[in-house]
Amino acid sequence: MRLRLVHMLLLAGGILSVPIASQAQIAARVTIAPPPLPLYVQPVCEGDGYIWTPGYWAWDGSYYWVPGTWVLDPEPGFLWTPAYWSWNAGEFIFHEGYWAPTVGFYGGIDYGYGYSGFGYQGGHWEGGHFDYNTALSRVDTSVIHHVYNTKVSDPVSRVSYNGGPGGTTVGPSHDDEAADVTARMKPVDVQAQHQQMARNDPQGRYSANHGTPTVAATAIPVLAVHPRDLPPVVGTAGQLATKQNQDRENLQKKQDKEDQEAKQKGNPAKTGQLEKQHRGQTQEMAQKQARQTEDKERRK
Repeated sequence: MRLRLVHMLLLAGGILSVPIASQAQIAARVTIAPPPLPLYVQPVCEGDGYIWTPGYWAWDGSYYWVPGTWVLDPEPGFLWTPAYWSWNAGEFIFHEGYWAPTVGFYGGIDYGYGYSGFGYQGGHWEGGHFDYNTALSRVDTSVIHHVYNTKVSDPVSRVSYNGGPGGTTVGPSHDDEAADVTARMKPVDVQAQHQQMARNDPQGRYSANHGTPTVAATAIPVLAVHPRDLPPVVGTAGQLATKQNQDRENLQKKQDKEDQEAKQKGNPAKTGQLEKQHRGQTQEMAQKQARQTEDKERRK
């Protein structure tokens, strides 16, 4: 299993700068409790094969909200295990979410919309397609036809961490502990970009929104428009990393120049077209660099 450190902590204000890696996908340790989960309405599902991934509080020196969103399943039959925080020996520990054939332990956190603390009741795979439980998932049945309706007790709790003062008190089941970790898949590129965009949004910070983010959920992941919005180059080093960073810098300079020219002309329509064009260029680069990194890792 390849692990990914998603948070680099800063040594300040009760923060321990200790990135962690283990088979439990632990990514960070913090001494400040994560805020309660905000209440929000789930957007309508975009289409067949999308899985709901609930929002969560992330950390990079302060807490910021990563909006819940529908993500196209990267592998038929896979489900999403949400990220969560746990408490241990005076520290709050962040566990990264992942894709796998079964939903693992996520701290007993009630994220709602099918994630009531254990497993996922918002839908299931059946015969190669995903069936949505309309009692818990918001879908347009005129577009999505593989649906059913099974009411499930889904008590609302806003607690965002497991263990410690005020946290959930459940532990992993025998099935959770016996789960095959080798089958796990890290968050896909659009999820990494979605988190990076959330990180770059000042209004997503708890210090700004006080637990009520302006954008608590989106229909699809918010993607990077410019290379500077992409997550840092990780999982690679040496000449490849140098080239990837140089390519990003060159594209960023080109887009900055085009943005400045459009701004001087004051044409809103042109500006909108340019943003769409830049988003496409950035996504194409992100996908190309992801393939380059994967090819290099396979050759190791």
